[in-house]
Amino acid sequence: MDTDQNPEAKPKKTVGPSSTSAYRDPQYWDERFSNEEHYEWLKDYSHFRHLIQAHIKPGSSVLELGCGNSQLSEELYKDGITEITCTDLSAVAVEKMRERLSYKGYKEIKVLEADMLDLPFSNECFDVVIEKGTMDVLFVDSGDPWNPQPETVTKVTAMLESVHRVLKPDGIFISISFGQPHFRRPFFNAPKFTWSFEWITFGDGFHYFFYISRKGRRSPNCEESCEKHDQPSINLLHEELESEDYIFG
Repeated sequence: MDTDQNPEAKPKKTVGPSSTSAYRDPQYWDERFSNEEHYEWLKDYSHFRHLIQAHIKPGSSVLELGCGNSQLSEELYKDGITEITCTDLSAVAVEKMRERLSYKGYKEIKVLEADMLDLPFSNECFDVVIEKGTMDVLFVDSGDPWNPQPETVTKVTAMLESVHRVLKPDGIFISISFGQPHFRRPFFNAPKFTWSFEWITFGDGFHYFFYISRKGRRSPNCEESCEKHDQPSINLLHEELESEDYIFG
């Protein structure tokens, strides 16, 4: 994981909370973002840039969910994707992100405080919605991954409904996640959604999942046709175990 530090200073290691349940506590995130300048969940942009470029065109209107203190929006901007709106539930994260982007000259990027379960945007207004590790937080303490708790099902469904609503008729939802396809498929393939369900893996040793859902492209027989591009071999490396990412399996 990369942190945005003074190169002359000794890097600080981000320390997670004492229990995973804290990840569902807004106060935890406000306190964390107050003291942390930059943290990348599920690898930084360089690891999946080739996948982004294959699915997001310059000129696309992009909504990033749960921006936190990630540099994803800045990297997208550098690649010519300039119509970007970032959202986060934490007011602290939003204010610090606004200040950072303004300082760096990325004044076209909008940053708003918003709940991804009930996005405050009109219907069909974005070409792309992207999230990186944000939906994974909803699965913390969800119980049996094959049969998650009702609260988890309700929240994940609300998020996907909100994303589906704000996407244009031919829009794309990109979800970068630890969650494996056999656990995600039941949510993405719910009858109410019209999108396709595909994924690509990336990463060395431990694989991450790059999900692509194209609105209006759902196959009549989605269970058979919505298949993976690669089959990952799960192998946690020492560096992953020292990060926070492994908790979202």
